[in-house]
Amino acid sequence: MKKKKGTSILQTSLTFLVLLIFAFPFVWMLLASFKTQAQIMSTDQLLIFEPTFGNYISVFKEYDFLKFIWNSFVVAFGSTLLSLILGLPAAYAIARHHLQKLGLLILVARIIPGITFLIPWFILFSKIQLVDTYTALILSHMLVGLPFIIWIMISFFEALPTEIEESALIDGCTHHQVFLRIILPISGPGIITSSLLSFIFSWNNFMFSVILAGDKTKTLPIAVFNFMSYSEINWGALMAAACIITLPVLLIALVTQRYVVSGLAAGAVKG
Repeated sequence: MKKKKGTSILQTSLTFLVLLIFAFPFVWMLLASFKTQAQIMSTDQLLIFEPTFGNYISVFKEYDFLKFIWNSFVVAFGSTLLSLILGLPAAYAIARHHLQKLGLLILVARIIPGITFLIPWFILFSKIQLVDTYTALILSHMLVGLPFIIWIMISFFEALPTEIEESALIDGCTHHQVFLRIILPISGPGIITSSLLSFIFSWNNFMFSVILAGDKTKTLPIAVFNFMSYSEINWGALMAAACIITLPVLLIALVTQRYVVSGLAAGAVKG
């Protein structure tokens, strides 16, 4: 009994320690967003201070953050939607026809650093005059989002029993109908998991946006980067902007948490 109690206390302590390590940067960011520049620099006002909403007011009034939020949402939603439209049939075909070499090729495309695509991507979009457009950003974000969705869904589709499809085919369904009416509805957790992770990648992406975005399509990570200048860093506004970026994704993750867990668990088991 004492041994079990000791193990329980140890597990609780380790859990609290890990939670503290991972949560501290977010808590510090949240507290700093309600501080002035002087309060942030002062070690005496780490936890006890007089809060201010000036940073959030500055972010929306001086930096037009609603525009940046809209740009990020359009790019993240568009790249995720197109990746799902192309990636789900591709993953299903690879899983059902056992195209391991094609799956490996897609994995290699996912492993290649995105920075290697920047220069040719910029030259291509410059030639066809698509720099500073949603199209350029959506297509560039799909370079990572599409292989990611395919790779996750391959394992998920392989875990589904083929007897379900065979029964539907015997009942008169075509292969397209089986995929649309049978496979996709029961693949909800996997689709939600892959689309959420793809959306988060696109929402937080800085590298492609810093090259391909302009004044019209500037996204949130680029807007946050503008808070840092050569002479100083506006820490209060920077932390407020970081909280604004984090909040939508955090809310989506909390709402879809149970689907993500079941989707990852289902995709990890084959047969």
